[in-house]
Amino acid sequence: MINRYILVAILMALVVTWVPRVLPFVLIKGKTLSPVALKFLRFLPISIIFSLTLSSIIDEKVGSIPSILPVETMALVVTFLVILKTKNILLAVGVGVAVTAGLRFLAVF
Repeated sequence: MINRYILVAILMALVVTWVPRVLPFVLIKGKTLSPVALKFLRFLPISIIFSLTLSSIIDEKVGSIPSILPVETMALVVTFLVILKTKNILLAVGVGVAVTAGLRFLAVF
């Protein structure tokens, strides 16, 4: 039997992750956005992808200067080159995963 505390925690996690994803759609349903808001929202996916990418290649520790992770950075460069050359996201993701795995395997030795 599942503990009541765990069940409540799971339900609260569900609400906390569901509300921010659904609430914006509910709030703007049937309304039109201003041209300024639409222009801002057009750049949002690029900025999110950039921040996620940057956070994956930077190692930050409290009290020290952030450093660049070499394996992840090399894999990112190779992935970026594959995207530029082929325009195939699926291939780029596969190459990125393979390069990261290969570099981590070589780093062990």
